[in-house]
Amino acid sequence: MKPRDPQGIEHLAPARVPATEPVRLPESAADGEILSWTEVNLIHRTRNGIYHRQGQIISLLTDFGRINPCYPDRFNQRNETIHYTGEGRHGDQQLSPGNRSLLAAIEAGHGVPLFNKLAVGRWLHMGLWRVTNGEHRFDEREDRMLWCFTLQRATADNS
Repeated sequence: MKPRDPQGIEHLAPARVPATEPVRLPESAADGEILSWTEVNLIHRTRNGIYHRQGQIISLLTDFGRINPCYPDRFNQRNETIHYTGEGRHGDQQLSPGNRSLLAAIEAGHGVPLFNKLAVGRWLHMGLWRVTNGEHRFDEREDRMLWCFTLQRATADNS
């Protein structure tokens, strides 16, 4: 027998999220709100930065390189673009399942929630972002091949 869902959150992490349908966020996960890991974990069910299922991206984590410098993500506030580093901590990044799901998200075009780690147990919900580009290139600072993805803020017109 399936346990009852007293908080009504089962819809946050369905067994399969269609590529055309973004994850539904609870009211408490409003863009710009500070969340606990418990709240983030209702949507992002892993400690890895890229959460995906069956080849589809569900949500993303970042710290913009403050805590994990091996992921040198960058935010350009002027044009609301994020340069998001793919998965793989050491050596050249491969076309792993997580990186493959980010590439697939380019074509799918739906917005995915992004959470920025501010400190232990404190996460900023940065809203929904669309993956618009991905390329495998050599990063001189990291001295390795990285998967680099471009994220654009999703709007009502493009989410």
